[in-house]
Amino acid sequence: MPAITYQIDTAHSHAQFKVRHMMIANVCGEFSKMTGTVVYDPENLSASEVSATVDVSTINTREMQRDEHLKSSDFFDVARFLLMKFVSRDIAATGPASFEMNGDLTIRGVTRPLAVSVEDLTPETKDPWGNLRRGASAHAKFSRKSFGLEWNVALEAGGFLVGDEVEITIDVEMIRQTP
Repeated sequence: MPAITYQIDTAHSHAQFKVRHMMIANVCGEFSKMTGTVVYDPENLSASEVSATVDVSTINTREMQRDEHLKSSDFFDVARFLLMKFVSRDIAATGPASFEMNGDLTIRGVTRPLAVSVEDLTPETKDPWGNLRRGASAHAKFSRKSFGLEWNVALEAGGFLVGDEVEITIDVEMIRQTP
């Protein structure tokens, strides 16, 4: 069986994140526009690959002022770096529907390696329009400072306003492309 190519369905996919705020609680947000391609070869995972792009301007933390600050040059600088991108380098099975994926994440023009855990790869299902779809969830953690997202404020009681570690969760629905 040859590799299968899927397009990420933007309408049914999103990337969520969380980061510590004031050292006491997590602030969560999401990016609502993600596009990309997944080439999946279940018989030869080394031939599989993932390429995904996130439109950073679609950030939503449910607080407009915070969102505008995150879009500014203090953080994502969307005027200069509208897109965040992930490209896989290798994929290895860790279970029947789970994988460890290593690749490169680019934020603000800075590219760093990222290990991503993929789980819950669903079997293909035919939708009401005759398309074959499948879904998956992925998780990763990274240091925001390693991508140049260094803005912060020291707190009087110690610590910082914004934590360094960012946790991301990505949920995708994919549509099989016809050869």
